Parts: sequence; structure tokens; C-alpha cells
Amino acid sequence: MKKVTGIGGIFFKCKDPKAMTEWYQKHLGLNTNPYGATFEWFEGADSTKKAQTQWTPFAEKTKYFEPSTREFMINYRVENLEALVEELKKEGVTLVDTIETYDYGKFVHILDAEGNKVELWEPKN
Repeated sequence: MKKVTGIGGIFFKCKDPKAMTEWYQKHLGLNTNPYGATFEWFEGADSTKKAQTQWTPFAEKTKYFEPSTREFMINYRVENLEALVEELKKEGVTLVDTIETYDYGKFVHILDAEGNKVELWEPKN
């Protein structure tokens, strides 16, 4: 079973997310939006299927990364999230929550071997 198809996003804590976003826009040229910056790319050399990777600074005191105490969280793009979650359960992986569906895809959070919170995302095609 194919599990991870790419990086869906990089999220990190900082003291002032708005100022951090502005700094990256000004000094490194990121095309920012209210959520950080979105990098669009194509899924294959001959593909016309667009994909994206999200870059987002979060408030230093955010609880979104809990129960992890790390300053970052990585979002991985996956295929067939429901089947993957069933497989992870069988393997004893800790699930933080249940699958939630939004207009841009399905999400669930797990903990890795060191307790880092990981976000799994099945994009909506």
C-alpha cells in the first residue's frame, strides 16, 4: 500500500506569526496569504494534476501541535486515508483524533515514535 505521496505542509511555532509571514514575504519573496504561503506544483513530469504544499507559522502558544511539545509539525500527503488509518491501528500507532473531512480533503493526526504530532492529509481531487 502506498502511504506517503509527499509533504503537504510545514508548520512551526513562532512569537508573531503575522510578522514572521511578512518577513519571509519581504526577504525571501514568499507569495503569502492569510495561512502562510502555498507552493503549487505538479504531481508528475507529464501531469496536469496540480498539487500544493502549505507553509504556515503558528502562534507560539498554539495548542494545535499538542500533545507533542515540539515547535513544528509536518503534514504528509497520503492516498486512501481510511485504509491507512486502519493499517496504522493494527500496527499500534497512536491516533490523536478521528478523520475529519473538509472541502479541501481529509485529515487525521498521529504520534510518531518520539511523540511528535504528525498530520496526515488526503487532498480532495
